[in-house]
Amino acid sequence: MVLPLRHSRAWLALGWLMVAGAIIVSLLPGEKLPPTGVSDKIEHAFAYMLLSVWFTGIYPRTRYPVIALALFAMGLLIEWCQGAMDLGRHSDLRDVLANSIGIAVGLTLSVLWLGAWAQRLEAWVRSRSAAT
Repeated sequence: MVLPLRHSRAWLALGWLMVAGAIIVSLLPGEKLPPTGVSDKIEHAFAYMLLSVWFTGIYPRTRYPVIALALFAMGLLIEWCQGAMDLGRHSDLRDVLANSIGIAVGLTLSVLWLGAWAQRLEAWVRSRSAAT
């Protein structure tokens, strides 16, 4: 299922920790979050771009549509939860749009260059350790 990686479990665990972090940060009451000085929409786009690049780095290209759909569904579910929980957060379809833009940018970068980054990184580390 994942690419042939020496440390696939570690890459997956880190990815799922990032997903959990994104969910937690998205569902915390807004006043508990520190101000970043960056637009909320930029934060959304960047987070979903990072998640899409992360998972496209450890899964083959045939899984990219599944990654995109899963991240999109996650964003929709988070927005629904924000509206339903009444913890000072509100559901915003512009956040879903920002998430979608981040996913599209991440997938585009992965198709053009960043896909399978974990394999290249592991190969580079192996070659560096073999050279010493």
